[in-house]
Amino acid sequence: MTTHDVREHVIGTADALFYGRGIQAVGMDVLKAESGVSLKRLYTLFPSKEAIVLAVLERRHALWSQGLETAIEAASSPRDRLLAVYDYLADWFCIDSFRGCGFINAFGELGAVSPSVADAVRSHKRSFQASLTRLVHDIGGSSELAAQLAILAEGAQTTAAISGTPEAAGQARRAAESLIALSDAGLREALAVTS
Repeated sequence: MTTHDVREHVIGTADALFYGRGIQAVGMDVLKAESGVSLKRLYTLFPSKEAIVLAVLERRHALWSQGLETAIEAASSPRDRLLAVYDYLADWFCIDSFRGCGFINAFGELGAVSPSVADAVRSHKRSFQASLTRLVHDIGGSSELAAQLAILAEGAQTTAAISGTPEAAGQARRAAESLIALSDAGLREALAVTS
């Protein structure tokens, strides 16, 4: 295997371990045993456990962004593209290994002690907010509506993880539909006043 292949293997193994057990519960010896990569090689590839955590978060961000974009692009209208975010969450919540948002989990474990991890999590959440803002603007909505819809999505992730059931995605989708309808009504009213 090339160095790149070994690195990707370690990141994938670490991702599964961190997500399934928690970052702090997984030591380098466990990662060594599960990945089959020696400690010396692990530290050659990654100077610290924090570097592995950051690589895992980078991988998760890429997978999340790609999956979300695929779901959005499959929808036909601007409104359906926006609501596809919640359909994507519904599919994700039904996966047996679902344990909530890996970024929220990482922030909960390390956000107070690792500025680099906190920054990576904040960057991911800003990216998601920017995606929602773009989708909301496509339907004529405001940045405030985008922020509200992001809170629904984030809350659904946490609720689904804690409850162990996927219903939060549908509840968040229905709440999003209500907020969009209220926004549409407000926009129509504003246009009527100005015309």
